[in-house]
Amino acid sequence: MDLRTFKSHNATRTCLLAKRSPTTTQSKSAKWVLHSNEKQSVATEDSCACCGIAGVDDNKLKGWYRLPSCEILWRSMSEGSQASAQNECKKRAAELRDEILFKQPESRCEGDCPICCLPLPMDFEKVTAMACCCKIICNGCDVANKIHEIRDGNLKENCAFCRQTPPLTDEEIEASYLKRMEVNDPVAFCQMGKLRYEEGNYSDAFDYSSKAAELGDIVSHYNLSIMCRKAQGVEKDMKKSIFHLEEAAIGGELNARANLGCTEWKSGRYERAVKHYLIAAKMGDDGSLKNLKEIYGTGYVSKEDFAAALREHQAAVDATKSPQREEAEKYLEFASKEAA
Repeated sequence: MDLRTFKSHNATRTCLLAKRSPTTTQSKSAKWVLHSNEKQSVATEDSCACCGIAGVDDNKLKGWYRLPSCEILWRSMSEGSQASAQNECKKRAAELRDEILFKQPESRCEGDCPICCLPLPMDFEKVTAMACCCKIICNGCDVANKIHEIRDGNLKENCAFCRQTPPLTDEEIEASYLKRMEVNDPVAFCQMGKLRYEEGNYSDAFDYSSKAAELGDIVSHYNLSIMCRKAQGVEKDMKKSIFHLEEAAIGGELNARANLGCTEWKSGRYERAVKHYLIAAKMGDDGSLKNLKEIYGTGYVSKEDFAAALREHQAAVDATKSPQREEAEKYLEFASKEAA
């Protein structure tokens, strides 16, 4: 359960269990102002000095703002008033976070096959990661390309996406990733982090995964959550682990969403757990749908929500199917038997 594996072209891509950067740290010059009945000008770049979120819904922040000219007012307030203001901001920050966390993602983080434009299969044995261009394509397109190359009499097999000859050796694959890293390809950084992790070099694996996450790679957030939890390449930090797990779930990573559901259920926060399971099930996660079936009798899942999850789960699974992919599956099964 700690590993996700992508079948790669002449190699294996293994991803560890794995929006936005962590909450902005307060600067020493952070200043506050009490929004009284008198009209006060609010700076265009105002943000809550407690939660660090810029431009949030001012009216719902209970009138507390961070402004360049309010240090005197803030210092003149009693400690109780200051603490009350900070608590209100923390409460609102948590509400805003939950609104984002429990919003149904538009799609899974893996996205669509760049060739046939259908959602990638959820079974990672049915996709191929190309080391030459760092694209992940479905086996249907990969096999179709191989058959096309054979019919044309090409001795060298070319990538179905970039049409380049894929690297074969480990050295060539790593060199290809390094080349892609020069143009800040997040998948290349993620892949390099995976290679270093498999070598046991957790420090470099953490650095590469951090850079990939910074560039927007959702799977790397998932990887970082595992490394933070297991103290691999970094000190054990459960808060950071949960943060990265949430970021991955927000980005559409099904394993992260399901893990959050398990964590919430074990902590006794059943309603939050069910929300996570519903989101994951609607995106096609079999494990979350199974959990909902078991929970259904407890009353934590309504009949309407469960029915909707069943419908959307089936729709998500059906969206990944195509005649070409079915033919590829038969072809690979036949090739496997012949090789044996």
